[in-house]
Amino acid sequence: MKPGQAKPTRALIDGALTYVAFPFVFGGAMALGVVGMGRGWDPVFTAMGLTGAVVLVLLVLERMHPYHNDWLRNQGDVRTDLVHNLVNFWIPEVYTVLFVGGFTAASAWLSNAVGASLWPAAWPLALQLLLALVIGEFGTYWIHRLMHENEFLWRFHAAHHSAPRLYWLNAGRFHPIDLFSQQFLGITPLVLLGADVRVIALHTLFTAIHGLFQHCNVDLRLGPLNWFFSMAELHRWHHSKRLEEANTNYGANLICWDVVFGSRFLPSDRKPPTEIGIEALPNFPAGYWAHIVSPFRWRAVEESSRTN
Repeated sequence: MKPGQAKPTRALIDGALTYVAFPFVFGGAMALGVVGMGRGWDPVFTAMGLTGAVVLVLLVLERMHPYHNDWLRNQGDVRTDLVHNLVNFWIPEVYTVLFVGGFTAASAWLSNAVGASLWPAAWPLALQLLLALVIGEFGTYWIHRLMHENEFLWRFHAAHHSAPRLYWLNAGRFHPIDLFSQQFLGITPLVLLGADVRVIALHTLFTAIHGLFQHCNVDLRLGPLNWFFSMAELHRWHHSKRLEEANTNYGANLICWDVVFGSRFLPSDRKPPTEIGIEALPNFPAGYWAHIVSPFRWRAVEESSRTN
């Protein structure tokens, strides 16, 4: 290799990763999920296996091609985020045990009352997934937006915004009540309409992988796809300390409802801030159990930030 040749090669690799990593990895995982489940693969194990594979890819990409080098450093948040992820892994199971059976029966009753199936089961699986995303996103958009605009609900969402940096493990940093509400409002309409287990599993897979990319510390550019996905370029603004910037881009997976309701935000004159968090609560508690109890001792949380 000639002197100076390494830099152009590295620039070429970085440029390719910036524009190709998301569509290639995300698109490949989702395509494999759709094809596999269409051929009878177990929906649960397929979703879990593909999500785990994407985690491994992101661990490498964050080191090879970070968006912000300081976000590579452990800021005392890894243990807390790990516990959040381990606990919240079971939230879909809790939802299934408590509600899916009853909602499935309700779906059958509704279909009989109408005289036809409410869900287009004859559509190709990929189109069913797209419909499920648009429908499910409506409920999660509004509960997310209300959690920013309603003072009481904000208490349950603040833990997510207290993160000092963005990296793949932030995808599971949610108070269980926050995450359960999103699960309930995102999945329940699909179950009631009669979507089968493959559609639900693909929706879960899409949400999991998209969430990992949405919070990852990888330099990504989506170009026109930012009008479809609620991806990292948009979501980094959502984690801004400035309320007028953070109270935007509520979409969990798609940005379509932000477009419809005027909350999409992607300025072209500057990059998202790299110092993130909650400006009004700089001393928000950092530990897992402190996150869990924080909504119920909110006055103390606010006092801590006012007195330090």
